[in-house]
Amino acid sequence: MLRANIQFILYVNGILLCLLAMLMILPALVDLAFDNPDAMVFAVSALLTFTFGALLAIANKTDKVPPGRTLFYLLTVSIWLIVSIFASIPLALSSLSIDIVDVYFETVSGLTTTGSTILIGLDHLPPGLLLWRSLLQWFGGIGIVVMAMVVLPALRVGGMQLFRTESSDISGKILPRARQIATVMAAAYVSLTLICAIALHIAGMSAFDAINHALTTLSTGGFSTHDASIGDYDSVAIETVTIVFMALAAMPIIFFARIVIEPRAASFRDEQVRGLLMTLLAAILLVTAWNFLFRGVPLADALRDSAFSVTAVLTGTGYSTVDFSAWGSFAAGVFFFLFFIGGCAGSTAGGIKIFRWQIMLRAVANQLRTTLSPNRIVILRYRGQSVDPPMRNSINSFFFLYLLTYAGLSLAVMATGLDFVSAASAVAQAIGNVGPGLGPLVGPATTFAGIPDSAKLLLVLSMLLGRLELITLYVILTRDYWD
Repeated sequence: MLRANIQFILYVNGILLCLLAMLMILPALVDLAFDNPDAMVFAVSALLTFTFGALLAIANKTDKVPPGRTLFYLLTVSIWLIVSIFASIPLALSSLSIDIVDVYFETVSGLTTTGSTILIGLDHLPPGLLLWRSLLQWFGGIGIVVMAMVVLPALRVGGMQLFRTESSDISGKILPRARQIATVMAAAYVSLTLICAIALHIAGMSAFDAINHALTTLSTGGFSTHDASIGDYDSVAIETVTIVFMALAAMPIIFFARIVIEPRAASFRDEQVRGLLMTLLAAILLVTAWNFLFRGVPLADALRDSAFSVTAVLTGTGYSTVDFSAWGSFAAGVFFFLFFIGGCAGSTAGGIKIFRWQIMLRAVANQLRTTLSPNRIVILRYRGQSVDPPMRNSINSFFFLYLLTYAGLSLAVMATGLDFVSAASAVAQAIGNVGPGLGPLVGPATTFAGIPDSAKLLLVLSMLLGRLELITLYVILTRDYWD
């Protein structure tokens, strides 16, 4: 059985590496069009990746999927680790001359759609490298969506099984359910990306910048083609378009598929979507009021800057137009807590996710009711379904594990020499896949280039843990998994 599992895992990884290699051809063609020597770098990287992937797939070709769900824990973890290694080859071979830790940090940050960067001088980078960073986030984003809606519910990761019903709502009878869901979601993801690119181009971006920012907006990644991020354009139109699509990207991709397939069934009355929009609106109003009343910023400017920054952080996109970490301790505190919220399940956004917060708050409210009336029977419901004890336990465990992991990694990063604010915010944003932290070392006005390599590696681990929903990685480290 172990041999069959390993064979299947290697086969799937081989197929994905072949897809990754084909993706490398796009930046190669762009560099070729701009007569940039990095075109050869991408061509060599594509050849190496495709050769290795093809050999893996051919040597381990199998038509049988081993029974049991435990296999998919190891499969999911192996995909993120192996794809990250090969995706870093173009950066390692490029003319940037950055060390291996920085290369891996940038690549993992891209694939996990975190958006933290160590690169400086983006305005002068070769176009192929800029496109590759954007493609990494877009490729990672669709992988996240499919994993969140197809794989994780089956693995019962932190309450994700709640969304098995929604997934089956759009499944057809012609194709297997998982394939049908993945296909519809991919189509919605691609369509939204194209619409976003067109809207950004109309708003004033060049075609190249519009494509790059559409790729990193829909993936809630946040990589930009400029050091000043979206702030480089100083355009209300571009910021408005970006805000809209950041918010849409933090909603379940399946939601948009249902709008097309079942228009009557899909609406903004969905509890997750409504919770996201209400949280977003409340945070924007709170930060706007702070900037207007206590910092003396004109109301229009306060609303503009607050709306963009809050949306970028809550959705985990991580773009910036201003240095929000300089807005005072209250605003910094709001942004710090936003690191932990995240978007909807089934979106590319990271964090704890809106649905877990909603269920936990309802559980607390029910506990208060039963404390006052011990004989009262209160049923915890979410989206019309009863949240049974096993599901509640999985969500409770996820919360505890998330906070425990955050505390442990924060202390570890502090031990590398970072100050409390930088370390605490860097880990919070990394595990939430957000992008910028707080303070002068890791804030939105700087990069992560100046922190120690040991801290970068710890943040890489944080990004992977956050993107894999923690339990997916932790479970394969237990003795029971291998018995």
